[in-house]
Amino acid sequence: MAISSAPTPESPDSADTSEAASRRVPAAALSHVEDLIDFVAASPSSFHAVQQVVDRLSAAGATVIDEHEQWPSKPGAYVLRRDGAAVAWIVPETPAADFTGFRIVGSHTDSPGFRVKPNARTSAAGYAQVAVEVYGGALLGSWTDREIEFAGRVIDKSGNEHLARTGPVARIPQLAIHLNRAVNEEGLKLHKQNHTAPIIGLDTFGTDVYQVIANAAGLSIDDIVAWDLISFDTQQPRTFGAHDEFLASGRLDNLLSVHSSLVAFETLLRQNWSTSTTIPVMVAFDHEEVGSASTTGAAGPLLADVLSRIAAATGADLERTQQLYRGSICLSADGAHGVHPNYAGEHEPGHQPELNAGPVVKINANQRYATTAVGQAEVVRIAAETSKRIGQEVPVQYFVSANHKPCGSTIGPITATRLGIDTIDIGAAMVSMHSAREMCGTIDPWWLAELTVDFWGAGH
Repeated sequence: MAISSAPTPESPDSADTSEAASRRVPAAALSHVEDLIDFVAASPSSFHAVQQVVDRLSAAGATVIDEHEQWPSKPGAYVLRRDGAAVAWIVPETPAADFTGFRIVGSHTDSPGFRVKPNARTSAAGYAQVAVEVYGGALLGSWTDREIEFAGRVIDKSGNEHLARTGPVARIPQLAIHLNRAVNEEGLKLHKQNHTAPIIGLDTFGTDVYQVIANAAGLSIDDIVAWDLISFDTQQPRTFGAHDEFLASGRLDNLLSVHSSLVAFETLLRQNWSTSTTIPVMVAFDHEEVGSASTTGAAGPLLADVLSRIAAATGADLERTQQLYRGSICLSADGAHGVHPNYAGEHEPGHQPELNAGPVVKINANQRYATTAVGQAEVVRIAAETSKRIGQEVPVQYFVSANHKPCGSTIGPITATRLGIDTIDIGAAMVSMHSAREMCGTIDPWWLAELTVDFWGAGH
């Protein structure tokens, strides 16, 4: 990993103190990116990511909660894990009657890829392969000709969960151009069922995917009952560009946002939050890439359960709980489409977010994003506060899809619909979204985290 905040001595502008020099990546941003790289590398699946969140917040002073037990009523910081999702919150020492609402930052832990099917063993032409199912809107071609791992959780006969990662065992090789002469003119066409099964070995070597999974989990094959395993790219995240202004990594959508909110929450725990009149909440959902309809997705009951139980623990009845909801706001943090230099015509001309040009507020007239004018103004207000605090302008950008392009969506509209809480969609600009290896700027993740700090009021 090559990270630097200044050009090398032989670079043309090494002595430059002009505007170009002032735009180089700040040291604080590079430090943030280094931590992001470590976080992504340790989070090959949603289950690993959530474990990272729980471990880090626990180390920062949060109490780990078991949902099956009585909810705590005393002030303090708390975090819980439900499968591939996590929620953290703080109950200030402020009298409960003075609470005005929740300030929620939501993200998601899952990324597109290939999930290992229950009957995982398959083969063809003497190769041992893995039977996989496409998860989410994966950019399939990006997964070819790269070494792949599988990671997630394995369940044993006693119902115990084991986090597992296989190491670089698989590859989806492309067909040679000699056998597919039209590929460069007509584009790579992959049949989801016939062309995506990764190779993991040779039948003549006795390669068995079940043994690979067992080894990764530290179990015997006979001990394994089930698994939730997904593919990830084994190439490590790294910065690149003439001034290290870019970051290339898998799973930036949406571990970048999970990490930004995690770092901001850690900052919050270091500040004096005891007199706050709002209740800060961080939620990292699972299954956003497939519609969020699960017990750990934004369309499920997770967040409503937690908010209701927090309110009840402070003595709130149904009427008071609804008052808290109406005084609440949610920041839905997810990746935003940065303008692509080779396909600029695919973007709306007046709304083309650039990398390292600030957090992106996402707006859609058809409510695929939840941002309203009120929410937009709130981001502008917070960004101004953040700019003063860090001594550097935090610009705000806007993304709107071109009229002939369908718009993706996020947990934002789902959260707004489920809870009736005003929600703002925001994120860091990136290119190659849903690729096995995405790309973003090295300043934007830091800016997003710092803005989140002030959203929670921790910068004051």
